[in-house]
Amino acid sequence: MSNQAKKDQTQELIKETAKNLFFVKGKFDATTQEIADAAGVNRTLINYYFRSRDKLIQIIFDEAQRVEQEKSKIIQTANLPFKEKISKFIESSLATSLQYPYLETYIVSQINKGTCHQREIEEDILETLYKDIEKEMELGNIEKMAPVQFILNMVSLLVFPSAIRPLFMENLMISDEEYDKIISERKEIIINMLFKS
Repeated sequence: MSNQAKKDQTQELIKETAKNLFFVKGKFDATTQEIADAAGVNRTLINYYFRSRDKLIQIIFDEAQRVEQEKSKIIQTANLPFKEKISKFIESSLATSLQYPYLETYIVSQINKGTCHQREIEEDILETLYKDIEKEMELGNIEKMAPVQFILNMVSLLVFPSAIRPLFMENLMISDEEYDKIISERKEIIINMLFKS
């Protein structure tokens, strides 16, 4: 393996380890030393590759946003009937929740700290989404409410179970594997709660 390939591999290892600590384990305040220990590398390599913990965190945050934007693209660009589009978005969101249980919580925590955040949906796309929701309400497929309430309901049903995962697991005595199974079974439950038929 070339020197450059080794450097690239080490840099990727550090990044993936940080993502695992933040998004999978929910350790948002992991120190540079904790990241280095989990990656099995010397702490100075983090500064060597990323200049600082803050720079590494910004890179991780940018990746988290990319994951979220990919999910949003389903709603923005899929040329499908509304319910099918929402179903695909839910499916993608649940798959992401299984892979990265604390992704959304991490993004919110970084926004609260003042970390830069890019809007995931442009205003014209949001207006189109609201119109689609209103049309489904007129057709009787969704209970009548402000379109933003439909979105809040959907996102709450998707994100809340991951956000409170450790509390539920402890209080309901559920293992990681059992909780993953519960999350993976949520698609039909959510669809049935959002749509009348």
